Amino acid sequence: MNTDIENLFKDKVIGHPAGLFVIFFTEMWERFSFYGMRILLVLFLTAPIISDNPGWEWPREHALSLIGTYGSLLYLTPILGGWLADKYTGYKWAVIIGCFLMMLGHASMVFETPFSLYLGLGFLIVGTGFFKPNMTSMISEMYKGKESKKDGAYTIYYMGVNAGAFFGMMLCGYLAENIGWSYGFGLAGIFMLLGLIQFWLAKDLFGQIGERPSRVHEVELPQNINEESPKEHDTSEASEKLNPFTTLDKVLILLSSLGGILYLFNDPMSKIGDVNILDFNIGGLDGSNVTVLTALVLFLYLIITRISRYSRVIRDRIIAVSVFGIFTVFFFAAFEQSLGSMTLFARDYTERALTGSSAMVFKIIDLILTVGPLAIITWVLYLLFKKTYSKIPYSNVILAISFAFLWYIVFYKINNEFSKDATEVPATWFGILNSFFIITLAPLFSKWWESKYNPSAAMKYGIGLVLLGLGFGILVLGTMGVAQGAQTASVSMIFLILAYLLHTMGELCISPVGLSYLSKLVPGRMIGFMFGIWYLAIAIGQKAAGTMGGMIDKITAEYSLSTFFLIFTIVPAAIGLVSMVLNPILKKLMHGVR
Repeated sequence: MNTDIENLFKDKVIGHPAGLFVIFFTEMWERFSFYGMRILLVLFLTAPIISDNPGWEWPREHALSLIGTYGSLLYLTPILGGWLADKYTGYKWAVIIGCFLMMLGHASMVFETPFSLYLGLGFLIVGTGFFKPNMTSMISEMYKGKESKKDGAYTIYYMGVNAGAFFGMMLCGYLAENIGWSYGFGLAGIFMLLGLIQFWLAKDLFGQIGERPSRVHEVELPQNINEESPKEHDTSEASEKLNPFTTLDKVLILLSSLGGILYLFNDPMSKIGDVNILDFNIGGLDGSNVTVLTALVLFLYLIITRISRYSRVIRDRIIAVSVFGIFTVFFFAAFEQSLGSMTLFARDYTERALTGSSAMVFKIIDLILTVGPLAIITWVLYLLFKKTYSKIPYSNVILAISFAFLWYIVFYKINNEFSKDATEVPATWFGILNSFFIITLAPLFSKWWESKYNPSAAMKYGIGLVLLGLGFGILVLGTMGVAQGAQTASVSMIFLILAYLLHTMGELCISPVGLSYLSKLVPGRMIGFMFGIWYLAIAIGQKAAGTMGGMIDKITAEYSLSTFFLIFTIVPAAIGLVSMVLNPILKKLMHGVR
């Protein structure tokens, strides 16, 4: 294995092995497809049947219910996908399987029938389960013994994530809104296919890296520094012997998981298809609420009983992680409105028609945003060609074809827009702002975290949640003039742009914190379990985002659109203030972990 790692590091691109950039481009195409499709979904499902670009005209509540369940499952299947890769397939083959299934999912959605939609979403959910956890695992294995370069490797990798999301939402959205939905879904599928072929043809470059299942699951983030305190007599080995998973633990995991899954599927089924698999009532609560509450109680009992078996220090640290997990649910319940109610707000309530000088200014900004990043990434592709043209020539040919096609679509978009006197900003265009702001602001936040002013975990969560609430506060100000029950309006797009800016700043405060602290705070025996719980917290947030976003019509009709956004202003900001107030207590519970 060491020989394979050394071989990879012989051919370097920008100081990193060429294999990292094979992963970079594979991840870029996957994110291109994923976000390109996902931002279209709510618009397609709710678009009027009778229009120039007809959709299915679903009620917003139904569309967001389905999207909430879809987003939630995307964070649950990676738990199983990572386990299967560790035990059976290896990381490399798990990535290939995931790419293939996601390609089938995108291809299925082109047909725009209910069966093909649900089949496509199913393929995407399972495919993401195989793909998502194992790309980062391959990077971790590539950099064994070279940990000092790992932070830089992940930075490059996440640039690929954001570049893919950026171009996917921009170009799939443009084709879907200007030509037809099938073109947007189809473009996502084409680049997923090209990503699959490119990775398949380059897989031999990695040697045995990611080929064979690891005997021990490895966490890429910093390991359990809490387990090295002799005075607490709680080493990892002792902890494992003292706290094995009991039969009751396993039963509770099974029952709470089953209850959660039943709720996730029943919610959209009962609303969209009028098929209620939980059609009963207990104590005035319907079956769906009874099921999810029972699952939650069983899950809380499981967590409490497991925590109680550890020593005081370990118990306190896991309690701190659990509190951060609760904050994470609230964060994602609001933040994920970006692909739901905020996308609907962009389409139906934002003034997107531009004329004269304002249209020209937007076209120039859009040109710079499109061509600039694409030119930089194309230059990286050229550097990769120079190092690997003899080792993976066919993979490089596929990459060249991919980029030639990408440049063609960009040229078509630019030429089409500049030929018009006026322009209408696509509703999907606003989705790219999050990726753009991440790329531009991440270096500034990184310097902040490395300075002497680096806040504690609780303060970062507090700042992130308050910024998230302030972003929605901007939308409250922008919608105060929108009439009660209005289905359309013409709010200035500056409000939406500022909201995305504040939301991204909030994300940069929170997203790097959670998993990093989790890996430091929990004992070895429980780390896999707690990583699963962390993904579960995000999954709950995703479903809550769909459920709460689906209330937009009801709240707008009974109160106003500004009231709808006011809820998302007050709740995250209040939770953020709670996090700040709890800072001394949480620091004490963490027992010195920073």
